[in-house]
Amino acid sequence: MHVEIWSDIACPWCYVGKRRFEAALAGYEHRDEVTVTWRSFELDPAAPAERAVDGATHLAEKYGTSREEALAMHARMTETAARDGLDFRFDIARGGNTFDAHRLIHLAAAHGMQDAMKERLMRAYLTEGELISDAATLERLAAEVGLAQDEVRELLGGDRFADAVREDERTAARLGIHAVPFFVVDRAVGASGAHPPEQLVELLRQARAQNPPLAVTAAGDACGVDGSGC
Repeated sequence: MHVEIWSDIACPWCYVGKRRFEAALAGYEHRDEVTVTWRSFELDPAAPAERAVDGATHLAEKYGTSREEALAMHARMTETAARDGLDFRFDIARGGNTFDAHRLIHLAAAHGMQDAMKERLMRAYLTEGELISDAATLERLAAEVGLAQDEVRELLGGDRFADAVREDERTAARLGIHAVPFFVVDRAVGASGAHPPEQLVELLRQARAQNPPLAVTAAGDACGVDGSGC
């Protein structure tokens, strides 16, 4: 069974969704049969290397609301994440472009370290206030996971895996994916949003029992390309 998960590093619901899927997989009776692939998705492909304003200000501008309401949205998201064991620090988060980070995840996949790299990048962005568009930061985080410095430096200095990131995004468009996280099992059954673990377990069981054209369950909490949900 192959589970593909489209997500962005700079997506709080994606990190929550990762934790919930891990809990679902731990409780799934056929978990040894499951292979997971993380697929690239950029919520804001045109994002600068680093935003000139902090997260609350950017959120207020995006939604056309007040900074106070943006801070309240962050507080609610932080409380939700805490229930899944995550420590979100929107107060120190540094927003920016995630394209190179996605390329790095593809490199990690080639070495069997994709999940570890995905986890490290999400924690760096959402908990530690790291700038994940910065090459030196990406080199350091990749080294922590176990990737060779020379190979990472070569990747960041060129365009290796750029086509792979774009192909993930083109596939997302073909599948009608406009918000993340989005889970697809065997290209047969899909679920949009960070559903509770018990619902994700049912997704796995449904996919194992049948193989219809891609059927999407009711949407859950997710981050959309138009900025909705985050």
